[in-house]
Amino acid sequence: MRDETAVSVPARAAEYAETARATAPPPDPAGVDPPRRPDRRAYAALDLGTNNCRLLIAEPAPYGFRVIDAFSRIVRLGEGLGTTDRLSDDAVERTVDALAVCLGKMRSRGVVRSKSIATEACRLAVNGAAFVDRVHREVGLDLEVVDRRTEAYLAVTGCAALADRHAESVVIFDIGGGSTEIIWLDGSAALARSADPTLRIRAWDSLPVGVVTLAERYGGADVTRPVFEGMVEEVADRLTKFALIAGAAAHAPNFHLLGTSGTVTTLAATHLRLPRYDRRRIDGLWMRDREVTDAIDGLLSTRLSDRAQNPCIGRDRADLVLAGCAILEAIRRAFPSERLRIADRGLREGLLMNMMREDGVWRRGGRPS
Repeated sequence: MRDETAVSVPARAAEYAETARATAPPPDPAGVDPPRRPDRRAYAALDLGTNNCRLLIAEPAPYGFRVIDAFSRIVRLGEGLGTTDRLSDDAVERTVDALAVCLGKMRSRGVVRSKSIATEACRLAVNGAAFVDRVHREVGLDLEVVDRRTEAYLAVTGCAALADRHAESVVIFDIGGGSTEIIWLDGSAALARSADPTLRIRAWDSLPVGVVTLAERYGGADVTRPVFEGMVEEVADRLTKFALIAGAAAHAPNFHLLGTSGTVTTLAATHLRLPRYDRRRIDGLWMRDREVTDAIDGLLSTRLSDRAQNPCIGRDRADLVLAGCAILEAIRRAFPSERLRIADRGLREGLLMNMMREDGVWRRGGRPS
């Protein structure tokens, strides 16, 4: 039984703030930097999701941090989890290999502090704890399986700086492989100026559905419009409680959606028709409602082979991207908005900000110490 469902949280703002306090804005969306200078401390944040294993290594910079190395590999740790309740042997092997690469990068960059988290797949799998133990023994990484509340908090911490400062209400969502976090930020004038974005949280939920679980149930290769609508309807049903609590959000002045996930960044890249993915073009991009609709319709009209050949989608995402679009579509219907902002930042950025803030790396005025 789920221990967290659509939660109204004016009284829980302090709980979020106690989880971690990252008050500086997320980093400038620049690319990976050259090797770090010896006078800078390197930090690492690793996010092991149901679908992807992601690592960021960064050093403090004025008002944020500068990325010096990164790694991302689709491992599909939660593949088949919906029917077996277990992490498969093949998925575990793929993931252990990717985590070993991550540790190698941390060591080569001289990381002084790191945080490694695992999310929905490890929360649900009956052998999740055994997997975490194996990673500790064989790789030397200590994975922390975070709860849904912490995951939602980190998503806000990582990308809330992209919210329109004039918006009096924002709905942030993070479409993952096994779950989708959705959070309502109240943008009243006093709270909007707060450096801590979690003080703006008024409701949140973690939906037990993501791109991997949805694609496995409905199929991701040949997605017809009726199949797509079936996925949308399932997600809409799971959104009902949260929509009842946060329904007023979409009526506030300058309301908009803010999405962080491979789904929205991929959708944005296809909208721009990029020859290859370019984070500098994607992070912070605004898409109009009509543009989002056209991009989803365009993907629905493609075959699996076409999606696999698209350099901004690739073979690893080709059978998952439409499931992600269905989750996005359900959110759009629940919270109609003329604007969607795209964030290529999220849990890892939140983890990095938390660690640096806890270490007091910024002097007064935002300069790193």
